[in-house]
Amino acid sequence: MSVLEWLTRLSSEDDRGFWSSVREALKGSHQDFTTGNLNRTILLLAIPMVLEMVLESLFAVTDVFWVGRLGANAVATVGITESLLALVFAIGLGVSLSTTAMVARRIGEKDPEDAAIAGVQAVVLGLLISLGIGIPAGIYAPELLRAMGASPEIVASGSGYARVALGGCGAIIMLFLNNAIFRGAGDASIAMRLLWVSNIINLVLDPCLIFGLGPFAKMGVTGAAVATFTGRSIGVLYQFYRLLRGTERIHILVRQLRINVRVMVKLLRVSLTGILQFAIANTSWIVLVRIISIFGSSAVAGYTIAIRIVVFFILPAWGLSNAAATLVGQNLGAKRPDRAAQAVWRTSLYNVIFLGVLGIFFVVFATPVVRLFVQDAAVVPIAATALRTFACGNVGYAYVMVMLQAFNGAGDTLTPTIVNFFGFWVLELPLAWWLSVGMRLGANGAFLSVVIAECSIAVASIILFRQGRWARQRI
Repeated sequence: MSVLEWLTRLSSEDDRGFWSSVREALKGSHQDFTTGNLNRTILLLAIPMVLEMVLESLFAVTDVFWVGRLGANAVATVGITESLLALVFAIGLGVSLSTTAMVARRIGEKDPEDAAIAGVQAVVLGLLISLGIGIPAGIYAPELLRAMGASPEIVASGSGYARVALGGCGAIIMLFLNNAIFRGAGDASIAMRLLWVSNIINLVLDPCLIFGLGPFAKMGVTGAAVATFTGRSIGVLYQFYRLLRGTERIHILVRQLRINVRVMVKLLRVSLTGILQFAIANTSWIVLVRIISIFGSSAVAGYTIAIRIVVFFILPAWGLSNAAATLVGQNLGAKRPDRAAQAVWRTSLYNVIFLGVLGIFFVVFATPVVRLFVQDAAVVPIAATALRTFACGNVGYAYVMVMLQAFNGAGDTLTPTIVNFFGFWVLELPLAWWLSVGMRLGANGAFLSVVIAECSIAVASIILFRQGRWARQRI
């Protein structure tokens, strides 16, 4: 089905029409997502989730846009620190996916009380993890940079950035986690709006703190971390306010603010596998950066620029995938596995269309896009090559995102964990070393290994999804 046919069907099958559905999605839909026209349901969830992901990606792109003006060492600092933060993202995403699955399942069962209880347990767990990681990571940030192969110059100039970014990682975890509660409940528009608040603050503070504009002190690359931490922290406070104030779908009451051992154990069980799932994927990126660092700071900077651009443009596809996860969870809760599967296949199609077009754009216009972020003559060609290479795997990425999130939305976090282990650690990393060092392709070999691994994971995920074990998962 083409995009035009889909829009036509959407308008004809629902008397409210396409544009009224868009307005409803942005305002906040009250529809029961386990019934009604499926195309319209996907649209109502996907629009705010796509915009949420676009806004989240602005954190990364805004930082690299301004930091790129400070030189290759500053960009490399951001890249190395972000690779360390990959572990934090793994934990945040792991707990978030289990939270979305559990909240969505309870909402599908028409049990908002237990959905709120699950949300409280997720918040408690997130706060404990934030303290346990943030304090030691902030203290030992310079040592972590050295362990990642950073040069003495990068350690000297980038330790402040790393301390703030790693020490304040709790803001990342809680931002992900609270939004997972809203997404599981179907309140995607709230998650979108709170990121508006965070991003406006980050957009304003970034150049002011980096370059010392107006009354602000010039902090250099450290200013980027402070701006991002401030924006995210204020966003988290707004999330707590909305959870306690309540929405039509979920409302956390004072009497629910306690530890529920039964629910906490369930959440931990699903979260541990989810954390392992993303840890396997994200730690592979750390090793990949370590391989790329063999070829110098320009190679790391080029990779950092390319991956930030990819993240910015590909996160809308994650928004579609998150919509699939919510639909799977809620429809399984409503005892409608066939509708859940149909939602996954349709979402995959729309993702393929979007990322396929985007991949063609990157192949053709890689260099001009890269030059928007960096002008360093040594970095531009590396970043452009990386961007073109990554773009060749876009169709594979499209299926990987939706299929893995479908498993997660069902509460089956084990299957994606196994797929990630074989895809990244058994295939990608050995292949990256062999292509870049053994075959002497340099950093380009590492870039190519990413595409091969992601496409292999896509094929495996489709095969496993068709087997249907995810539909029998109990959480």
